[in-house]
Amino acid sequence: MEVFNELAVEIQKQWFKDWFNSPYYHLLYNNRDNAEAATFIDKLLNYLRPTARATMLDVACGTGRHSSYLASKGYTVTGIDLSIRSINIAKKLENDHLSFFQHDMRLPFRVNYFDLVFNFFTSFGYFDTARENDNALRTMRNALKPGGCLVLDYLNSPYVEANLVPYEVKEKGNVVFDIVREVNDGKFQKQINILDRSRLYRTTFTENVSAFTLHDFEEMFANQGLQITDIFGDYHFNSYDEQHSPRLIIIATKQ
Repeated sequence: MEVFNELAVEIQKQWFKDWFNSPYYHLLYNNRDNAEAATFIDKLLNYLRPTARATMLDVACGTGRHSSYLASKGYTVTGIDLSIRSINIAKKLENDHLSFFQHDMRLPFRVNYFDLVFNFFTSFGYFDTARENDNALRTMRNALKPGGCLVLDYLNSPYVEANLVPYEVKEKGNVVFDIVREVNDGKFQKQINILDRSRLYRTTFTENVSAFTLHDFEEMFANQGLQITDIFGDYHFNSYDEQHSPRLIIIATKQ
């Protein structure tokens, strides 16, 4: 019985491996706004002003929408993601300035190599232990050249908790997503119940994202030798407000 309990814990800890490789994940989130992403990156580049020869790493790049847009500006961009399904999609975009690799962000990926490292759209905080989160942040920090810049784009936990939608139904073609959200034990938990009417098939996935606050990130960044230089509260680069900002966008440099 103890062996089965350990297995259940391991499956729960690794929820993102199955979910991010599921075709239903890509179906549910296929409406993400590429135009908004491009506008945000344009504003970000205008703020950061990287050199024309800057090298960039997109950590948890998904299918490569941010990476490919950065590469279209002439920068040399590398994207990494745990999901082989996402990487296989992203690899179709590869060119002389753009490459993708399947990689776990908790493990090192090149050292003192990149001018800029990006972690977009709440692609952090999936892990159950502080050690795993520290390892992921250390990967980003170590990948930077000395003086390099990290941009981490996270949800703003106080705002999200105050505006949480507890239940929602979405239909995408023949697939119905019943979504239940709650805050539990310091995490935003989302249960996604799926009915695929074309296959008469039901399944359930979960998402668990840590409800990290700015204070939490300040401690984590300091422990990794990252100096926070600016904080923004949305994709239009408005100032961060704990109660009213939908995003927590942190700019930091490697000391």
